[in-house]
Amino acid sequence: MSRIGNRKLIIPEGVTVTNENDMVNVKGPKGELSLKTVKNITVNIEDDKVIVTRANDEKPTKAMHGTTNANIHNMIEGVTKGFQKDLEIIGVGYRFNVKGNTLVINAGYSHPVELTIPTGLSVEATSNTEITVKGIDKEKVGEFAANIRKVRQPEPYKGKGIRYKDEHVQRKEGKKAA
Repeated sequence: MSRIGNRKLIIPEGVTVTNENDMVNVKGPKGELSLKTVKNITVNIEDDKVIVTRANDEKPTKAMHGTTNANIHNMIEGVTKGFQKDLEIIGVGYRFNVKGNTLVINAGYSHPVELTIPTGLSVEATSNTEITVKGIDKEKVGEFAANIRKVRQPEPYKGKGIRYKDEHVQRKEGKKAA
């Protein structure tokens, strides 16, 4: 039995949740998000609560029950508070630079790497070596932060590379002199 799928989501003030034609729309102070529900999953909106139910106990339906509930919860949280990921770059000469709609990363390559910032997201540079990715869609924020991190993943010997602010990189000792 899915405990996540059975939880009742409370709709905060200033947020409206509607369900029309298998599309759940969440509108709040920061923006609007929508989610297409799969078959055998029903979303009911009663007063200030969202209840997700499933039609049967087949394995794929049970899996999507909890997933749908979690996605709607993330949508409600996104339009009220928003999501953010903090990244830092470590290395001599490594730096971030935000130019309009592009993020320029100097990460030790012979050329700077340019990434286009997706619509609905904002990137703020707190310093040359630290940035914050913000947005209302948790999936987009996480995906773009992961794509930034992929440019130069942290290596275990010196710890150089791009990492999340709270990430711990396991360090290795390296070769020992004989």
